[in-house]
Amino acid sequence: MSGMKHRTVASGPRPVDWAALAVDAPDGLAVIDADGRFVQLNRAGAALFGRAEAELIGAPAPFQLCEEVAISDLGLLDDGSREQVSSWQSPGEAPREFAYRALPVPERTDLTVVTFRDVTDERHRQRRVAAIARSSVKLASVGSLAATLDALAREVVRTDALAGMQILTVDDNNGLRIMGSAGFPHWPDFFDRLLECRSRGAKLCMMEAYETGEPVVVPNRWRAIRNDPAWQPIHEYLRVLDWDSFASVPLMIRGRAHGVFNAFFAPGQVVGRRSLEFLLAMAEQAAVAIDYAALLQREREHARREERQRLARDLHDSIVQQVFSISMQAKSIGVLGERDDVVSADAVRRIADEVGVLSRTVLADLRAMVHELRPPSSTQLGLEEAVRALAESTENRTGLRFELTFGPGIDDVTGDLAEDVYRIVAEAIHNVVKHAGAEKVVFRAGVRGHQLSISVADNGCGIDQDSSSRAESYGLTTMRERAAKWGGTLEVKPRPNSGTRVGAMIPLPLPMPD
Repeated sequence: MSGMKHRTVASGPRPVDWAALAVDAPDGLAVIDADGRFVQLNRAGAALFGRAEAELIGAPAPFQLCEEVAISDLGLLDDGSREQVSSWQSPGEAPREFAYRALPVPERTDLTVVTFRDVTDERHRQRRVAAIARSSVKLASVGSLAATLDALAREVVRTDALAGMQILTVDDNNGLRIMGSAGFPHWPDFFDRLLECRSRGAKLCMMEAYETGEPVVVPNRWRAIRNDPAWQPIHEYLRVLDWDSFASVPLMIRGRAHGVFNAFFAPGQVVGRRSLEFLLAMAEQAAVAIDYAALLQREREHARREERQRLARDLHDSIVQQVFSISMQAKSIGVLGERDDVVSADAVRRIADEVGVLSRTVLADLRAMVHELRPPSSTQLGLEEAVRALAESTENRTGLRFELTFGPGIDDVTGDLAEDVYRIVAEAIHNVVKHAGAEKVVFRAGVRGHQLSISVADNGCGIDQDSSSRAESYGLTTMRERAAKWGGTLEVKPRPNSGTRVGAMIPLPLPMPD
């Protein structure tokens, strides 16, 4: 057709040379023979191994052949892909980790092609995160501070492949103590030798970290120490490890250093920013453990002081006064004996009777105190049996009569809750014995609608509800705190005719659905 212009069709791009692309691919590519040895590598693959291709040809490859590969159960660091992970370590260098896939070469059953990449840093970060998570679990578990810090030190050594680890804390006398370690033997005189080193002019880098509150990193530390005669007293101790560089991180609690976290790095390891960040994170975990242990110790000391003060009050209110009365009666007998005239038998009998009553009362009060200090554990006997044992013991020593009623659901009250309920009941009965002058105690306990109800009522002289100071002296503050700990309430009221009633309502936990 005339007048129409013909368009020239541009030719498409030239075909890509796949062989050339494979040589310059960003990931490693390798061909492996049936014996698992390198046949061919691309540039990236040889670079990942840190050697020339010619040096690797014929060398054993760290990869399993595809027919040998089996996907096992996924671990913490696995992502569910078909990639496998292998390790490679050149002499004098840190090990590297490679993620790889392997497939047979088409029409060449004796060859396998492998694509791989370096995942050393990625896997290391994952292990560090997992280590921090595991150490958090260890901190939540029940155990001594030394056991917790030992476990934390082992976690750090295992995660970063360190040569060794020390966790040192400052005690109440401002002295350092090794509270956790990994890789080191136990040396009872370690600190004596360390002080000897300092007196000979050795510089303790960990003290710099402790005093400044900042991390201290010293490359090639072992080389310097090994050649310094000032460190001779602990050469044997430090020679146990195969180490080189050193880092010390302060254990900071509310802005103050309470110890140091000493890391001993294996030869070839570099103390980089990420390594230091991991040590700081683990040092924070150690500081939490130390702070919690100190808080727990303070709480225990406070509880012991309160218990001593309560015992002192009880001794003063009863036993001390009764012993004083016995001593006065003994003096009366002495005065009668000094008279020249005949002493009346009735007078001697009266004094002897009073001394006998007082001594029996003292003995009963002492037994009551011993029973309070070492009661039968409600966690072992069960709440009902523990209360029955308490009532029987009190009845035997005081003559006080008990009427006990246990409703349904009491067996469901266990553990720490049962222990606190028992303590409330024991304190209420103790108050009856000591203050009420009662002849009988009526105890009721039962569960209704996920509520535990307990009641201790007596027929004694009663309590003045308006006298708060007197009420609190009966240990009611502690009883209320025990009930409030479980979301419950406690009240003390006079009974209509005579006596006092102590009642508590404590909600029980709802059962988990099946």
